[in-house]
Amino acid sequence: MTDNDAVLAANLAFYRAFAERDFAAMEQLWAKTVPVACTHPGWAPLTDRDEIVESWRAILANPESPRPACHEEEVFLWGEVAMVICAEELPGNRLTASNLFVKEDGAWRLVHHHAGPVFLHQETTRRRPPKARLN
Repeated sequence: MTDNDAVLAANLAFYRAFAERDFAAMEQLWAKTVPVACTHPGWAPLTDRDEIVESWRAILANPESPRPACHEEEVFLWGEVAMVICAEELPGNRLTASNLFVKEDGAWRLVHHHAGPVFLHQETTRRRPPKARLN
């Protein structure tokens, strides 16, 4: 399996754990030996692994939590660091997510997750920039 495929598999495992409410799988996906961070939509960033794991425990235990579907994945690889940018589809909502992974003990582990809403705007006529800059 290529690194690209392995990163996509780790990203899929994250969304599978989320959708299936599998806390044990979610906990295992997060790196243990490097700093981690997570920003859930509308939350302040979490930067402590224990806080992140507990946030996922609460989210996955909540029967009202959404079950996202992930698509439009794009992988960026930098040696033993990788990022996946993807769309998260929720009932009545669409988010964009970035998931950062590192290779830890031979497996791709999550070190950062951030998701936020996508605001679609109607296309407007582009204005020309001013001829002279003020600053």
